[in-house]
Amino acid sequence: MEIKTTGEDMKYYRTFNHIAVGFLIMGALMTCSQEPSESSVAVIEPVMIPSEDGPPDLSGIWQALGSASWDLEGHTASKMPVTTVIGAHGGIPAGTSVVIGGDIPYLPDALETRNANRADWANLDPAAKCFIPGIPRLTYMPAPLQILQTDTEIFIAYEWGGNSRSIFMDRPGTSAPLPSWIGYSLGKWVGDTLVVDVTSQMPDTWFDAAGNYHSGALHVEERYALMGENHIQYEATITDSEVFSRPWTIRMPLYRRLEENARILEFKCVEFGEDLLYDHLRRGYDGPKNLDGTLRVDLIEDPIDQ
Repeated sequence: MEIKTTGEDMKYYRTFNHIAVGFLIMGALMTCSQEPSESSVAVIEPVMIPSEDGPPDLSGIWQALGSASWDLEGHTASKMPVTTVIGAHGGIPAGTSVVIGGDIPYLPDALETRNANRADWANLDPAAKCFIPGIPRLTYMPAPLQILQTDTEIFIAYEWGGNSRSIFMDRPGTSAPLPSWIGYSLGKWVGDTLVVDVTSQMPDTWFDAAGNYHSGALHVEERYALMGENHIQYEATITDSEVFSRPWTIRMPLYRRLEENARILEFKCVEFGEDLLYDHLRRGYDGPKNLDGTLRVDLIEDPIDQ
């Protein structure tokens, strides 16, 4: 039987369809706008790709994405102290936490120090002065790194600051003669995962630009697991009983740089930090300055107290 529809019928059908589609869109938007709860967030664990002939080859140029270099914990977008000079170019992007569990477990007194660091991070962050960021921060600075792998040593060249590091695979039980900015790294393969024990780091580095810091008792265990041809799962477990109540771990992917001309370029940051480091030694120096060039009145000594 043929069913005939009139113009009024078609108008009704179109209106009904529009309403139905509208409800579907509203439902989707409401779902997306809801704050995720722990029970609603699906944690997907990558599956490691097993190697057939010895340990996997991690050689290549890799880079972490995201905003962990600004703050390991979850954070909203914010402005830098220099936004009056460079506007939106000085904005700090938002980011989700790369800390497993969400928050860094500070001891009470250490948390106060972290908060003081954060309040004046633009002037206090060691990386702003081009000091070597240390491990693990060098891994997720906003610049690539290159891994060169042999049986006895894994060499990592970092674009940021032109830094480099050796992971010794044939020196179990040895230790560094002295502390250094990048520490002493001993590696071993546990199955197909590269596990690196990092000790003897200077206490002067931070984990990010948000004031998260450590003491000279820092011990870092890194884990590099190849999850596919172009993806390394990177983890670093932080232990420092002088600052934290328990060990804690960060996790993030490193992605292979695939562009044809991918390479480590030069980023000599010393010249960018000269004003912050050496401005007080220059002739005509009139006092400490903020990053936008204005005087830091809070740091100018009162002549009466001199």
